[in-house]
Amino acid sequence: MTCPVSPKLDFGGTTPYEDYVHASVLHGLQQQWSDDPREMSFLVITQVMELYFGLLCFEWRHAQGELRADDVRAAVRTLRRSELHMQALNAAWRPIARMTPAEFNSFRDALGEGSGFQSGRYREVEFLLGEKSRSLLVPHRAVPSQHDALEALLHEPSLYDDVLALLHRRGKPIPADVLTRDVSRGYEPNAEVEAVWADVYRDGPQDLLELGEALTDIAEEFTRWRHDHLLATRRSMGAKTGTGGSAGVAWLEKRAQRSVFPELWTARSYV
Repeated sequence: MTCPVSPKLDFGGTTPYEDYVHASVLHGLQQQWSDDPREMSFLVITQVMELYFGLLCFEWRHAQGELRADDVRAAVRTLRRSELHMQALNAAWRPIARMTPAEFNSFRDALGEGSGFQSGRYREVEFLLGEKSRSLLVPHRAVPSQHDALEALLHEPSLYDDVLALLHRRGKPIPADVLTRDVSRGYEPNAEVEAVWADVYRDGPQDLLELGEALTDIAEEFTRWRHDHLLATRRSMGAKTGTGGSAGVAWLEKRAQRSVFPELWTARSYV
């Protein structure tokens, strides 16, 4: 009978866990600007969302590299992993969405002109999904490094652009004007791309069908995130002007109506 080995307790300094996770740094980043305890919940959840935005950007850039290497199976695995991250991101809305208007108002003034619309990392999420607009760079002008990074990303292919390029290399008739379009502009639906996806869903091959489904899962979770954001805002503040002077619910309603990877949705009508 072997004796159980006791865990090592003395590391002569910081623990390996602290060195790897930097937990003390993370827990030192919450600084309330009001006396209301609900602000801590709002602050931590918002920071968790920011971490997930960064993780999604990391995963989708990795998937782009796999697509460019024509490794569809690896790209699908990465995309499906990112979809699980998105499920966790969406779940973070629940505590915020249950705040009454009075509860949110109890610390709202502490936000000042702060707004999630100003998140540079969320802007990267949108750009990587093909939701691009030069006007969305304006809030980031005061932080040159962030603005320059977003400016560069504006002119780089989105995740969907790389998917369409891969379909072209696989012999699918993606139109030349789609492949050579100005990628700094938001993606617009194309009937010929829709026909390509309809053909994939009818006849395969299997790896491209799985790619289409992984992308659809991401699009669905992103739509759910926007919708949950809209509902949380509507429930906590109604139709009032948003923090940072945004149009609040009206702006979110407009954004929630847009679909990413649009042909993956419409092609299903022709299968």
